[in-house]
Amino acid sequence: MKGSCFCGQVQFEIKVDKVDAYHCHCSICRKVTGSKFNTAFTLSAEHFSWFSNNEGVKTYQKNGKGFRHDFCGNCGCTVPNRYQDVMFWVPAGLLDDEDGIEVTKHIFVESKAPWDVISDELDQFEGYP
Repeated sequence: MKGSCFCGQVQFEIKVDKVDAYHCHCSICRKVTGSKFNTAFTLSAEHFSWFSNNEGVKTYQKNGKGFRHDFCGNCGCTVPNRYQDVMFWVPAGLLDDEDGIEVTKHIFVESKAPWDVISDELDQFEGYP
């Protein structure tokens, strides 16, 4: 599956046919997306590769929290980032072919916004399962 940022400058490929994604309701994900949750997934670094030159990717590191936000320096779109040197965190909405995505859970529901009503039957976890 291939994916890209809004302007197409940052492109990547994941070498799996199916991913289990989650909706993260934490306050950081709400800030980054401007929405009630962030839909994403992680996968082993061996299944991820940059399809284009990713030199335009910028990084914001939140001090003391361990949170890292990578984004395209041209269009500002959130892009995948390396997580603990062995995995990649990938925003599901960046994939061009979305047939292989299955959302399986809600995470960090203890910090969801008060107006966020979860109305599906997916598993819910207070933090990261």
